Amino acid sequence: MILELAVSALVLAGAGFALLGSIGLARFPDLLTRLHGPSKATTLGIGALLLASMVWFSGRGDGVSLHELLITLFLVITTPVSALFIAKAGRRADHTAGTHPPPPPRP
Repeated sequence: MILELAVSALVLAGAGFALLGSIGLARFPDLLTRLHGPSKATTLGIGALLLASMVWFSGRGDGVSLHELLITLFLVITTPVSALFIAKAGRRADHTAGTHPPPPPRP
């Protein structure tokens, strides 16, 4: 019963964070603010779902489940790197707030 409650709480928390991250992705106005939804909240949500899976399969007596730890490690490493590359590409393509910056002043 305690195992099921813990897994249920982790699944609900993970689904909630993933939903909030997805809503943030759809509702934020420009590219750089849209990166915060998937790179922060959604990663935390997927981490909670993977933790729920690890607790469930480890608690059933099948032994310690380490596949989820490897997936979590991969996500923790690749998410910030991909967000950085997307942010750099967006800055280079000038996708900030949907407007172009004013031209530099002439000397």
